[in-house]
Amino acid sequence: MNPNEATDKAQEAASGITGAGKKATSLLGNTLGSVTDTAGNVIGTATRGVGETVNTATGGMARPVGDAVSNIGTGIEKGIKGTGEGIKNAGEWKKPGESSE
Repeated sequence: MNPNEATDKAQEAASGITGAGKKATSLLGNTLGSVTDTAGNVIGTATRGVGETVNTATGGMARPVGDAVSNIGTGIEKGIKGTGEGIKNAGEWKKPGESSE
């Protein structure tokens, strides 16, 4: 085997290992990212519900409190969803700033 053939075989082997690693981390990243997205959705929906309940139950007298609860929940939801997106991107070996779309 000449040196070029040996180099080609080594590159093929490394490519196969990298491909398998990418598939495994992609699966893990997508799973964890999706779980994180779901948690964010649940928290956001729940806090917006609490905020609306406060607003409705008080006839709007505590609207600033109800709106604050809703806004805090929405902020937490967006932060968690951003974390989930980062986990997915890491699992897919994307460069920072690349979207998972």
